[in-house]
Amino acid sequence: MFPWLDHSGRFSMFKLMVFIAILVPGCVVLWPVLFHEGVSLPIKDAIHGSGDWAIRMLLISLAITPFRRVTKFTRVVLVRRMVGLAAMGYALCHLLLYFIDQSFDISRIATEILVRIYLTIGFVAVMGLVVLGVTSTNGMMRRLGRNWGRLHKASYVIAVLGILHFFMQSKLDVTEATLMAGFYLWLMLSRFASYRNWKMKSPVTLLGLAVAAALGTAAIEYAWFGLATGVPPLVVLQANLHWMYPLRPAWTVLIVGLLIAAFPVGKQLWGKFNPQPASMRTGRARVASR
Repeated sequence: MFPWLDHSGRFSMFKLMVFIAILVPGCVVLWPVLFHEGVSLPIKDAIHGSGDWAIRMLLISLAITPFRRVTKFTRVVLVRRMVGLAAMGYALCHLLLYFIDQSFDISRIATEILVRIYLTIGFVAVMGLVVLGVTSTNGMMRRLGRNWGRLHKASYVIAVLGILHFFMQSKLDVTEATLMAGFYLWLMLSRFASYRNWKMKSPVTLLGLAVAAALGTAAIEYAWFGLATGVPPLVVLQANLHWMYPLRPAWTVLIVGLLIAAFPVGKQLWGKFNPQPASMRTGRARVASR
């Protein structure tokens, strides 16, 4: 099925726009490699860029369900598989570029993956995404039955592996990795809130998630610098407690979480000051009663 068609085979502008948006980062990442004769620096940048987008796409795919619960925009579910496959595609591109950088020396590549733990973790994450991608078809869903859902919950574990790989290869500058960890933490907290049957449309619930995720992000960054580097972690913690530019990951997570928490309030105010015509309300009531 073409990615711009819905389940009934009809053209979907929404799916087409998402498909184009998914391809744009790949074009930006690969452009220097394709048009600068594959010299070393563009390939190195492309390796990191493709890996970054693999994690971003994976987190976006995991965020689709919470987004639907908060916004009630049900059509977003139509692109969940597409975004998940994009994560796999960027991860495979990340691996292929690494192979190119190593001149396809398979023995050397295998040794590096086995010896360097961060490469081992990254390789396992890529293979996990491949398994999820291969089993994402409707046919595999029917064959696996209930086991399909259990298998695809592994996407949360794969995200942890991908973020850990991101931290380990980033060395001292773990700003982007910490940000991804903070967003992942928000997703896990929202999953816990749904499990506890907390109202995901409640501004109070969303505000609590925002604050908890921001504090957790600061704690993750503090712990990383305390355990894995020689940088004094208290310096990082103090930086998280002050407003500065560029923003620390904890502040970014907090701001995004507050915007999410403000959405239901804004939607409610919009409905109060822009009431729907009586004919539209009547029509919806008739549809709901059928």
